[in-house]
Amino acid sequence: MLLSAVDQIRENHVTLSTLDSAVGDGDHGTTILRTMEAVAKSISNNPGIGLSELFSKIGWDVMSCDGGSTGPLLGSFFTGMGDAIAKDAKEIDFQGVVAMFQSGINRLQKQSRAKVGDKTMMDAFLPAMDALKAATPEGGIHAALVAAADAALKGSEATKNFRAKFGRARNLGDRVIGHQDPGSLSVALLFKGFSQAI
Repeated sequence: MLLSAVDQIRENHVTLSTLDSAVGDGDHGTTILRTMEAVAKSISNNPGIGLSELFSKIGWDVMSCDGGSTGPLLGSFFTGMGDAIAKDAKEIDFQGVVAMFQSGINRLQKQSRAKVGDKTMMDAFLPAMDALKAATPEGGIHAALVAAADAALKGSEATKNFRAKFGRARNLGDRVIGHQDPGSLSVALLFKGFSQAI
C-alpha cells in the first residue's frame, strides 16, 4: 500500500507543482515527492519488522526529511497509524485498518487545526476517513479503500470553491478560488495508491 502510494506521487508530482504555482510557491510536487521517497527508503531500510515499528520509523524519517510543512504533517499521520497496531503484529484485519487510519488522523489533527473547507489536505483526509468508517467488514478492505479514495478525490476537487485559511495561499484571498489545493490532491493520490495495492 505504501509503495503504491509512493508510485502515485512519482507519477503526478509535476502536476502537483503546477497546481501549487497558482496558489503557492510552485514546489509542492517536489516537496511531496521528497517526502514519499523517504517513505520508500524507510521501508527498504527496515525489512521484516512489525507494522507498528515500521510506521514509527517511517514517520520519523518523513519528519526528518526536508519536506517543509508537509514533512511534519505526514510524519505525524504515519506515526499515528502505527500507534493503533499491536507491537509485534505483522498483519491486520478490516477493523485494524480503519483503526490505523483513524489513529493517523487523530495524530495529524494535533498538528493541524484545519477542517473541511479550509483548502488544505484535510479536505481530502477527513472525507476519506468518513468513508472508511462508513464501510463494512463484509465489503472488505479493498472496497473500503476505494470508497476512501473516491471521497478524498471529491473532497480535493471541492477545494476549487474555497478560499485558503492556512499557508501562503491564504494571502491571495479570492484569487485562489477556481484552483484545486495541491496538498489535498496529494492525499487523494495516496489513497488511490492504497486502494490499488489491495
